[in-house]
Amino acid sequence: MRITVAGSGYVGLVTGACLADTGNRVLGYDINRARVDELNAGKCPIFEPGLADLLQQNRDAERIRFTHDLEEAVRHAEIVFIAIGTPPLESGAADLSSIESFARELGPRVGRPLVVAIKSTVPVGTGERVETLIRARAKFPVDVVSNPEFLKEGGAVRDFQFPDRVVVGSQSPEAASIIEDLYRPFVRNQKPMLRMSRRAAELTKYAANAYLAMRVSFINEIANLCDRLDVDVDEVRRGMGSDARIGHHFLYPGAGYGGSCFPKDVRALAHLADQSGMAPRLLPAIHDVNVRQKRVLFEKFSGRFGGQVRGLTAALWGAAFKPNTDDIREAAALALIDQLLEAGTRVRVHDPKALAPLRQMYKDRVTYCPKPYEALDDADVLFICTEWNEFRSPDFDEIARRLRRRVVFDGRNLYEGSTLRRYGLEYYPVGRPAVRESDLAG
Repeated sequence: MRITVAGSGYVGLVTGACLADTGNRVLGYDINRARVDELNAGKCPIFEPGLADLLQQNRDAERIRFTHDLEEAVRHAEIVFIAIGTPPLESGAADLSSIESFARELGPRVGRPLVVAIKSTVPVGTGERVETLIRARAKFPVDVVSNPEFLKEGGAVRDFQFPDRVVVGSQSPEAASIIEDLYRPFVRNQKPMLRMSRRAAELTKYAANAYLAMRVSFINEIANLCDRLDVDVDEVRRGMGSDARIGHHFLYPGAGYGGSCFPKDVRALAHLADQSGMAPRLLPAIHDVNVRQKRVLFEKFSGRFGGQVRGLTAALWGAAFKPNTDDIREAAALALIDQLLEAGTRVRVHDPKALAPLRQMYKDRVTYCPKPYEALDDADVLFICTEWNEFRSPDFDEIARRLRRRVVFDGRNLYEGSTLRRYGLEYYPVGRPAVRESDLAG
């Protein structure tokens, strides 16, 4: 089929590349001319495992290309996917202005019956609004379907190609069938395609993300309690997760969740509930716990040095909000960097993929280190902010030699205290037993 994907961020590029890979002819549309030129020149503007190769293969096969010309984008399409960002407003509500603007411009350009599928995360009722805007100026029938994405950054290509489920929300059985046919190559393993109302599909996406965020905030709350009760949260986590009703997914405590989805989606769902007159209590608490959790590492650091942290130098391993991505949006590392700089602590950062976006944000306020051990030079302490695989089993002897104060704050609980103790390193994880200076003296 001939498909246009509006938006060339994580969702748009993965959607376009994966659909092209099953034989569809895909045209990516974006108003950012520089990004379009970059993509047509064979450069992938984001890091996502497998994506660059998939784009290259399908460019070479002439199944995917990109344009900034809306006329061309609409003329090409039998199906239009909307993968345009919905950043949060100050109120927490999703900003739909870009999607609504696209819908208004799309309408008068429709030259045949068209199905529009919204992959963007949008509030309940957006599909109706978009359909109304398009139909108001279109001369041909247009049906709008909600087809939310359930991709995790760092594994988005695999998630698209091997989905747990495909959700299709539509008021038109014919439009729903068209979208379902498009996904059949990806559900040959009998994973379900779930057809539902458009409004239910829109809410499903928000509810899924909010639930996962709730699990993270819950285990972080338990970890903080463990710190006070001299209990190892890892033992508690394993005890909980062994219950088949609970499971282990998203029960890993740390320095707080980040990314482009959980923070904004929890706030947007809470705002939606507020607007409905419900006065939610759990949803705001999920967000509040996470905001507080992003102070835990700094508080451990400040406590270790009796509040006297001005003039110290901190090394950070990890800036991305999770491994296998270069996305730093809402990352725990950003909150920590801000807290350190405000306290007068110098900051040195290493990340395998995210130094470029970090440099755009902090300019010369931070030292950027291409190699992990380079970040330790002249540093007093080390913070682990992202669980990149290469950080899981480092050279602890090298860490001990380079750090001036030999103190490690682990925001992802990657290490065992007994291991760091052997190397003479103090160790402060989240919700697990610490190795303090007094422990080393003994």
